[in-house]
Amino acid sequence: MTTKFDGLVPPHRPSIALHAISLVAFLAASAAPTPLYRLYQEMWGFSPFLLTIVFAVYALALLVALLCFGSLSDRFGRRPVIIGALLLQAGALVLFLAAKDVVWLVAARLLQGFSTGLATASLGAALIDIDRERGAFVGSVAPMAGMGLGALGGGLLAQFAPAPLHLVYLLLLAVFLMQLLRTARSPETAVECARHAWNWRPRIAVPVAARRTLLIVTPVNVAAWALGGFYLSLMPSLLKEVAGSDATWMGGLTVAALTVSGATAILFARRHSAHASLIAGSTALIIGVCMILCGVALSLPLALLLGSVVAGLGFGAGFLGALRSVVPLAAPQERASLMAAFYIESYLANAVPAIAAGYLAQQIGLEETAGIFGLFILALSILAIVLGNLHRDGSGAAKTPETPRAECGSMCKGP
Repeated sequence: MTTKFDGLVPPHRPSIALHAISLVAFLAASAAPTPLYRLYQEMWGFSPFLLTIVFAVYALALLVALLCFGSLSDRFGRRPVIIGALLLQAGALVLFLAAKDVVWLVAARLLQGFSTGLATASLGAALIDIDRERGAFVGSVAPMAGMGLGALGGGLLAQFAPAPLHLVYLLLLAVFLMQLLRTARSPETAVECARHAWNWRPRIAVPVAARRTLLIVTPVNVAAWALGGFYLSLMPSLLKEVAGSDATWMGGLTVAALTVSGATAILFARRHSAHASLIAGSTALIIGVCMILCGVALSLPLALLLGSVVAGLGFGAGFLGALRSVVPLAAPQERASLMAAFYIESYLANAVPAIAAGYLAQQIGLEETAGIFGLFILALSILAIVLGNLHRDGSGAAKTPETPRAECGSMCKGP
C-alpha cells in the first residue's frame, strides 16, 4: 500500500544535476583517503593488515546500510534520508580532520561507509524518480567517475597543496554543506511512499531460476570486486615500492585509471549482451592483470598504469555482465532479495580478499602478495570464461532478457 506525499511535490521537478552532484561527491569522498593511506601509515606506523581493515570497515558498513536501510526512502521519502546521509558524511569528514591515530580512521570510515550506503540507495531512487532513463544512466556512471575524481584529486592535493592530510577533507566538507542546503530547499521526488511499517531486516534469497547462473557469474564478479578492493587499499603503497617514488598523486592516478575506465566500459557494455560483456570483461581482466604483474616484476610504473586502465575496462564490463545475467531471472517480487544476495557477494569480495592481502603483505612483503593476488584474479577470470561459454552452449545464457535499467543503476556503485 502507498500514501501520497501531499504538499511536498511542486508542479516542477528538481534538476537531476542536484542529486547527480551529491552522488559523485559521496563516492569522491569514499576514494579521497586512498592515496593518503600511505602517509597515515608512515606517520603512525601501522601495518598493511591494519590498513586493509581501515578500508574494509567502509565496505562492510556500506553493505549494512544498503541491506538494512536501503528501503528507508521508500517509506519516509527521498529528501529526509538524503539529508541524513549528507549530515553523517559531514560528520565522517570532521573525524578525518580531527584524526590523531588509526582508531579515528576506522571510526571515520565506518561512518563514511554507512552514510554512503544510505545515500546511494536514496539518491539512486531520486534520480530515477526524476527521469527513469537518464537517472539510471547517471546512477550507473557517476559513482565510478566520482571515485576516480576523489582518488586523483586527493592525491594531487596531498602532493602539491598545503595541509596534505586536511585540505581535501575541508574542500569535501564545503561541498557537502552546500549540497545539504540545496537539498533542504529542493522538492521531494517521490510522489508516494509505502504505507506499511518499515522493516530493517533484509530479505536475502536467490530464486531457484537464478541459482545456477549466479554460481556461473560469481568468478568474474568476485575477481572484479576483489581487484577494486586491492586498489583502494594497498595499491598506493605498492606503487611506492615499485616506483621508488614519494609521488602521492601517482597512487591516486592508478585508482582513477581503474575506476574511470570501469565507468567507460559500463557505458559501452550496456549496448551488448550480458554474455558478451562477461567474456569481454574477463578477457580484459586477464590482460590487465598480466600487465600489472609485469609492471610490478620489472618496476615499470607505466606498465602498471596501463594495466590499470585495461583491468578497469574488465571490471566495468564483467560486473555489468554478471548483473545483467542474473537479475532478469528473478520475478519482480523476488528481485529485491536476489539483489541483497548479490550485494553481499560483491561487497564481501571487495573487503575479505583485501584483508587477506594485508595480512599476507605483513608476512611476506607487498610485491610478493601482489603476485599471489594477481594469480588469484587470473584464475577466477579464466574460470569465468570457461563457465560462461559452457553455460551459453548448454542453456543459451546469451539470450537472457535485458536487465531493467533501474536495477543496473542501483548496483553500479563501484568498490
